[in-house]
Amino acid sequence: MNLKEIQDLLKLVNKLELKEFKMKNGEFEVAIKTKNFNKESGINLASVMPRQAQPVPAPAAVPAPAPTPPAKEEAKAEENPNANLLEVKSPIVGTFYRSASPEKGPYKKIGDRIEKGEVVCIVEAMKLFNEIESEVSGTIVQVVAEDASPVEYDQVLFMVDPN
Repeated sequence: MNLKEIQDLLKLVNKLELKEFKMKNGEFEVAIKTKNFNKESGINLASVMPRQAQPVPAPAAVPAPAPTPPAKEEAKAEENPNANLLEVKSPIVGTFYRSASPEKGPYKKIGDRIEKGEVVCIVEAMKLFNEIESEVSGTIVQVVAEDASPVEYDQVLFMVDPN
């Protein structure tokens, strides 16, 4: 596993509010225990521990998370103001450019309204300049990627408010 895959795994475990997660892939093994793990004994541990291959019991089936009461959802929205924002992601690996050329202004700026299918930037890959179209409609509230910087597949480029 690479660092990005581990980070994605940690986000998923956190989103699902799991207590514990274990996985083995060849020589690589990861065990994650969250703050929800074994609260009765006072253990409050969040750790990721790659180790040498050892037998790992198969993880128990994880039940679907219970629906969150409305009060908790409102508290989460206050904690994370980006919760209702949509993401425009890079469909390819390459170099991100906000404008068609250095002399021209950016396709879109913060505060601009975009529609689904509208070109918002360019990603250069192998000397080809690929126009990136938005998959969402809304108002750009944040440009996440830095102009003329490398981007990965599925990396967030823009944050969009759908309202």
